[in-house]
Amino acid sequence: MERPRRIPHVHAATLVGLLILLAPFVASTPAYAQADFAGNWAPLYHEDFPERIPGPELGDYAGIPLNEAGRLRADSWDADRISVVVEYQCRPHGGDYMMRGLSNMRIDAILDPLTQRVVALRTRMNFQEMERTIWLDGRTRPSPNAPHTFSGFSTGVWQDNVLNISTTHLKENYIRRNGIPASDKRTFTEHWVRHGNYLTVQTVITDPVFLTEPLVRSQTWTLDPTQQLGRDVCETVPEIPKAADVVPNHLPGANPFLREVADWYGLPAAATRGGAETMYPEYRKTMGSPTNPPPAICKRYCNCGLNGGGCNLQ
Repeated sequence: MERPRRIPHVHAATLVGLLILLAPFVASTPAYAQADFAGNWAPLYHEDFPERIPGPELGDYAGIPLNEAGRLRADSWDADRISVVVEYQCRPHGGDYMMRGLSNMRIDAILDPLTQRVVALRTRMNFQEMERTIWLDGRTRPSPNAPHTFSGFSTGVWQDNVLNISTTHLKENYIRRNGIPASDKRTFTEHWVRHGNYLTVQTVITDPVFLTEPLVRSQTWTLDPTQQLGRDVCETVPEIPKAADVVPNHLPGANPFLREVADWYGLPAAATRGGAETMYPEYRKTMGSPTNPPPAICKRYCNCGLNGGGCNLQ
């Protein structure tokens, strides 16, 4: 009977050395479900098209869980402010509106040169050349007293095939481009999901200063490998002659444009004033009747974004 062959003895130190050499390669293997977001992306705008292009109507706060402080601030808004106050002309979007505004986007994956693991994603928007870094390496969030920026400080973690992102340290900005404010106390979370050539980004904004409930939005992008992002250099120019100490505004109760949107679309005036109740479909049962009869035919933004339709006024 043949004796069993002896298994060669492996020195413990040699085995440990092999494991140390293999560890970086094992650790660098990404989870199976993690998606690759790197590439050039073009927005589809089929969600909330008129609000994003050409922009919201003055006094339209419907669907925003606005509190009284936010409503008072929005009522004071005068669009001439952008033309007169040069500091506003080149102000970039906040990190939460950055993914919603009018701009194409490039996402770059930042790799650790040794392990080749993705340690961060960097987004670059064509508008105002805005950039934002989303850290994926588990780094600690800075102190609450650290400087705030327009992009904020973002960290992300994977949950199956969804990238969950949390952002803090934001500068004051806006929720809608008709004066609805966003405070520097707000935070927001995002959920990124890729389906083939489509990227869906769901955003949840929490603002204890101006909102009574979280505000949920979503945007969808399509992969565009041939897209090129050019330069977008902004120069400030005083467009309307005003005194240096004048900031266009409307005092409480003096804004003459707040009722226009209700009259144009045949809506109850209260329905355009925002509030958490206006976010939900059942509000239609209790919102009441229009202040003025609705127009017999559509006269404003009738085909805006539908089947390639433009947003020209009728």
